[in-house]
Amino acid sequence: MFRQGKGVIVIDVMTNEPLRVSTDGTAGPYIMVPLDQLGVVRKLLDENRIPYLVDEHAISFNDRPYVTVVDLGRGTDANTVQRILDQAG
Repeated sequence: MFRQGKGVIVIDVMTNEPLRVSTDGTAGPYIMVPLDQLGVVRKLLDENRIPYLVDEHAISFNDRPYVTVVDLGRGTDANTVQRILDQAG
């Protein structure tokens, strides 16, 4: 994470880009989160009362950090969650 103005931007340690809420697929929005950042993401979601489920499995490709899926569910507004990630703090 790094500070930008008053907010904190949650940066994906693998891509150096802000974490993004994905909306592809039919299960609802989700976030691919590196395991070492899972605590920060969970805290933000908990503080904002966003329901979620963390996949019990994590994967690693080509010796990269392990990543897990945070499922936000079909009824969750992906834009709201993205704003929370982008403007936390």
